[in-house]
Amino acid sequence: MNAIYLSGTGNSKHAATLLLNCLDPDGRAVPIESEDALAVLESEELIIAYPTQFSNIPYMVREFINKHGDSWKGKKVFLITTMGLFSGDGTGCAARLLRKYGAVITGGLQIKMPDSVCDCKALKKTAEQNNGIIKEADRRITEAAKLMKEGKYPQEGLSVFAHLAGLFGQRLWFYNKTTGYTDKLKIDTARCIGCGLCANNCPAQNLKIVDGKPVASDHCTMCYRCISKCPKQAITLLGKEVYEQASYERYANELS
Repeated sequence: MNAIYLSGTGNSKHAATLLLNCLDPDGRAVPIESEDALAVLESEELIIAYPTQFSNIPYMVREFINKHGDSWKGKKVFLITTMGLFSGDGTGCAARLLRKYGAVITGGLQIKMPDSVCDCKALKKTAEQNNGIIKEADRRITEAAKLMKEGKYPQEGLSVFAHLAGLFGQRLWFYNKTTGYTDKLKIDTARCIGCGLCANNCPAQNLKIVDGKPVASDHCTMCYRCISKCPKQAITLLGKEVYEQASYERYANELS
């Protein structure tokens, strides 16, 4: 078993890696944007992990599934979605698409993690709250692994009820935000120091450095990785100001 993940601030990477290590310590967990993802895609059994965006799949994940449609037939796929607030049928969205290509969906797991939306103050939590969220996430993932070893696969987000919750709870209201990549990434060039961290870390190659400053195109996958890593907090997406930069590593360190 191997795993492929899209992870902006490290939540989905951690969830995929932890579950994989519990099930198959020899397996590989690789980011979706890496060349290694194509090699891992040859596995007969896969974990796919990604953050839920408005109860939907990040467009980069949808594009990856569609681009490699011929590779999914007969593959056993377990889906993990991470969320800060509400997931609905985050796993179900990918499950329905993968089934069209002949994949066998073994189950789904929807895990609450520290919120990664850096430019929305209402979603921020205290260090103590984030500590509790991570501990509960790890407990749920390890418990799921025990059940899966017994052949009992969680089915979170795959039911008709979950489909309706995701559809009417968020997807219909925010449909335009998830039908493609976004061009809403904003860069404050006055604050930017041209370090290049944003361009070097963007999984969608949406950013490039021109004349010492980053320039964004219309290919943003809304992962928040560049916003979380910018040393001058010069990048925003949904909001107008960075209130707190997020990363799984930071919150995990706060546990110790």
